[in-house]
Amino acid sequence: MSFFDLPFFSDAHRALAVELRAWAEDNAHEANETDVDAVCRSYVKQLGRDGWLAYAVPGSAGGVHEQLDVRSLCIARETLGSFSGLLDFAFAMQGLGAGPISLFGSKQLRERYLPSVASGEAIAAFAISESQAGSDVSAMQTTARRDGDSFVIDGEKTWISNGGIADFHVVFCRAANTEKDFVALVVEPSDKGFSVSERINTIAPHPLGTLKFDNCRVPGDRLVGEEGRGLRVALGTLDVFRTTVGAAALGFARRALSEAVQHVSEREMFGGKLSDLQLTQAAIADMATEIDASALLIYRSAWMRDNGAERVTREAAMAKMYATEAAQRVIDRAVQLLGGRGVVAGNPVERLYREIRSLRIYEGTTEVQKLVIAGQVLKGNAGG
Repeated sequence: MSFFDLPFFSDAHRALAVELRAWAEDNAHEANETDVDAVCRSYVKQLGRDGWLAYAVPGSAGGVHEQLDVRSLCIARETLGSFSGLLDFAFAMQGLGAGPISLFGSKQLRERYLPSVASGEAIAAFAISESQAGSDVSAMQTTARRDGDSFVIDGEKTWISNGGIADFHVVFCRAANTEKDFVALVVEPSDKGFSVSERINTIAPHPLGTLKFDNCRVPGDRLVGEEGRGLRVALGTLDVFRTTVGAAALGFARRALSEAVQHVSEREMFGGKLSDLQLTQAAIADMATEIDASALLIYRSAWMRDNGAERVTREAAMAKMYATEAAQRVIDRAVQLLGGRGVVAGNPVERLYREIRSLRIYEGTTEVQKLVIAGQVLKGNAGG
């Protein structure tokens, strides 16, 4: 029985999984890691051209579903991730970067930015992290102050995905002269006082940069959500998209298992196949079990959100934490089973080994997810 035969999914979800896999087989390609900007721009255009980015925006902006459907987002990330980390990245960042506008933006903001996200004509970015404020978003120091009909931003954001290629950024700032209030603002590259001060290279390259704001003036009509409630916008967006990080990890893990099974079924060893050895079989059993456990946690969280749960903080944290950690273990076993081939540059499992590492960090590290989960459990037990 296919996993998609489980009751988490509608016929439309099952069709999406089949159709997107067929599309990815024809359109995913080995990424040129020396020019990831061009690769990502190309993937965004392809995803938009062929209608897949319509799953990353709500129906009012030309999306497939009236509201963001988290199961569809997860299916897309799992499917695309099994073919290409950069292809998954291109899709994911359109959803996350535009997510605050999709979930909290005014009608004017949605009409201005979301159709171009869906068509692939504009690239989005979500700018919250700072050098001293990563998972602890309340520690951010970038400020925005009211000045007439505008806001003026000062500060710096770093580790920003799509930094350097984005057509707009949703930037989260502390409201000036207050410790509790935050604002979310849409910043465009042409805004005076905005610059990309640094591009950052990582072990699995993708567009990443540091953004600088020096008396950067932004029109007041680019405020996302309510003034002073920017942290609600940030956390509400992450509550939706954090589950999808686990789905990307799941796609990586499924590909690693597939590569491992093919290799051990063909590799001659000690007069038989590598797959005949009990230690190999034990490794395959562990990998398959962790993959299924990850999938159940991911799609439970997504199903709950799609069926009206206002928040899935605990479930999303569990899905993200377990799936990313499990994928790291699965991919590591795949490298071990492939032996020398597994560490050759360009081999699929070598690429996966580098790509999975960041998923355990961004949108909240594993350690932070544990704090979130424990906090939710203890909160639920308060008062006995």
